[in-house]
Amino acid sequence: MMDSLALFIGRRFSKAKRRNKLVSFISVSSMIGISVGVMVIIVGLSAMNGFERELNNRVLAVIPHAQLEGVEAPVKAWQEMKETAEANPWVSAGAPYVTFTTLLEKGANLKPVQIRGIDPEQEVRVSNIGDYVLDNAWSTLTPGNHAVVLGKGIADGLGVEVGDWVTALVPSPDPELKLRAPQRIRMQVSGVLSLGGQVDHGLALVPIQDAQQYLDMGDAVSGVALRVKDPLEARKIVREVGYTLKEYVYLKNWTQEYGFLYRDIQMVRAIMYLVMVLVIGVACFNIVSTLMMAVKDRAADVAVLRTMGAKDGLIRSIFIWHGFLSGLIGSLVGSAAGCLIALNLTTIVGGIETLTGQDFLSGDIYFVDFLPTQLQMGDVLLVSVTAIVLSLLATWYPAQRACKLQPAAVLSAR
Repeated sequence: MMDSLALFIGRRFSKAKRRNKLVSFISVSSMIGISVGVMVIIVGLSAMNGFERELNNRVLAVIPHAQLEGVEAPVKAWQEMKETAEANPWVSAGAPYVTFTTLLEKGANLKPVQIRGIDPEQEVRVSNIGDYVLDNAWSTLTPGNHAVVLGKGIADGLGVEVGDWVTALVPSPDPELKLRAPQRIRMQVSGVLSLGGQVDHGLALVPIQDAQQYLDMGDAVSGVALRVKDPLEARKIVREVGYTLKEYVYLKNWTQEYGFLYRDIQMVRAIMYLVMVLVIGVACFNIVSTLMMAVKDRAADVAVLRTMGAKDGLIRSIFIWHGFLSGLIGSLVGSAAGCLIALNLTTIVGGIETLTGQDFLSGDIYFVDFLPTQLQMGDVLLVSVTAIVLSLLATWYPAQRACKLQPAAVLSAR
């Protein structure tokens, strides 16, 4: 019953017209500060969740988790290497590949790219890259047709479309280290790879048999790509596989090229949590100022309650509820606004890019060319509860000061 009375009086104090306009201004400012802080943190955490989702769905689903690559010469016994690797319980599948760097030419346009020769039937076991080849062009990677699937960034840079022919300048190795003219290979664009990020600007796909023919490798391959069950443990798993192999190979994993992305996302997320406490904490200081001034503004009301028999617990609860309601309202408003913006963040940023003509994320620099977002209710709950708890803690000292008011001194001063 006393808690209900304290809540009722605290609400009346919050809604009643104050004699001191400055108290009203600081009270509204505290609620706005908490709302903005909660909103910004929710949006920031949603963006980090979006980047992590795209890293898992786009990058880790396309690039090999690990690779066993020949040290000095192509790997001839790759079938045995593949079977040995797949015997590891943490390896899901393996697939051979041939890779080499070349310079693609179309008219006056030149583009350095990495060409990866794959077997489409085996590649689908270690990668989902076929899902990102437009117009079902994955099926066009058949040997003997000089077909090539270009990343969208490469195709745009060369100004080519499906059906056009390009020339690949492949370095010609010379054991005598003499300068030799590069080998010129004509290829027809059979499809476009569109991941929406950095991979589009540097990767092209050809059938593995054609790549072997271009490099005169016979049946040998550059290495074996692996898909592991836990990508975050790829380094450990590929080392275990390496100990079981007979050949000397380079042990590569995705963290060597893209690991910094995952570390940066986790670091920014940790910073966001720290910023959350600081931003909301600063906003909650306004609650302290508001309640301290409210105690002075409502001193006569407190004195009257004292004369009517109100105990310290009731007075304390009244001002705790008074400040707590400000934090609660600010948190709820900020959570609602943050959720609304987070759910539409990609569209909002895309609209801003269209209006300003400026791309915030360039596909040739970042692994995605848009700002992803993923709202998680756990983050919303964490931020909201943190704001409410901090606002509740901010009410304790002013409530204690209200309990120390002496009715006789206050009423005599009136």
